[in-house]
Amino acid sequence: MKVLIEVFSGYLTQTRKLSKNTVESYLRDLKIFGQYLVENRITTYEEASSIDLLTYTIDLKKKNMANATISRKIASLRTFYGFLHQNGYITHNPSVELEAPKAERKLPNVLTMAEVEKLIEMPDHRTAIGKRDKAMIELLYATGIRVSELVALSLSDVNINMGYIRCKASKNARIVPMGTMASKALDQYISHGRCKLVSEDEEALFVNYYGKRISRQGFWKIIKQYTEALDVAHEITPHTLRHSFALHLIQNGADLKSVQEMLGHSDVSTTQIYLEMSNAKIKEVYSKAHPRA
Repeated sequence: MKVLIEVFSGYLTQTRKLSKNTVESYLRDLKIFGQYLVENRITTYEEASSIDLLTYTIDLKKKNMANATISRKIASLRTFYGFLHQNGYITHNPSVELEAPKAERKLPNVLTMAEVEKLIEMPDHRTAIGKRDKAMIELLYATGIRVSELVALSLSDVNINMGYIRCKASKNARIVPMGTMASKALDQYISHGRCKLVSEDEEALFVNYYGKRISRQGFWKIIKQYTEALDVAHEITPHTLRHSFALHLIQNGADLKSVQEMLGHSDVSTTQIYLEMSNAKIKEVYSKAHPRA
C-alpha cells in the first residue's frame, strides 16, 4: 500500500501541481480507507472491489459524517482509482459507480460590522505583537484574502502608497485593494513593529516571536485568542473574516462579479452564496419590521 501511495503522491504534486494541503488531504483520506480495508482482511488497494468501496461509504454515513466530508472522501477515491486504472495498476476502476451525497447548503458564519470593529480594536497597538495582530486582522477583513495568502505575503507584495497587495499563493496571482484603514495599520506595523521582531534578511511580511514567517496555525491561534473575548454564539475562524468581507460588500452594493474577482473565485456560483445570505437577511428584517408581513 505504501508504495502506491508514494507514487500517487508524486502524481498529485508533480503532474497535477496540487497544493501541499490538497495533497495531504488526499493522502489522509486514502490512509483511512486503507485502514478500513485491512480491518476487512483486504491487504492491498488493488484488491478492493466496487462493493468494498460502496460498503465503505455506507459505513461513513452510519458514523454520521457530514455529506461534504463524505463527498470529499469519495472524490479522493475516484482520483486515486482513476490514476491506478490509467497507469495499469488495475484493470477495472471500482470507483466509477460511487455517487457523492447531495451537498448540504450551509451558510457560513459571519460577523456583524460592529463585531469586526470590536475584534480589530482588541490587539494592544502599543506593542510590536499588537501592531502585527491588528495589521493582520485589518488586512484580512479589508481584502477578503485566504489565510494561506495572508501568511504567504512578503514585503515586496505590499504597496501602501497605492493601497494594494499582490496575492500569489493561489494558482492565479491577483492584485487586491486594501483601503485606508488597513494601509494605516500595515504602515504602523512595518515601521514600528516588524523591525522589533525580525532580522534584516527576512522577506516575510508577518512574522512570529522568533522573527520567522508566521504559519496558518499560528494565525489561527491568534484569532482564537481574541475571539474568545467576543460575545458571539458561533465559532469564529480566520475564514470567518473572509466571509464577513464578502457579505458586507454585497450588503453595501458591490456587484457579484467584482466580489468574485477580489475573492479569487474561479466560478461566480461560489460567490453566489453571499448574495443569498444578503437576500435572506433582507427577508428576515422585512418579516420582523413590516406591519403586514
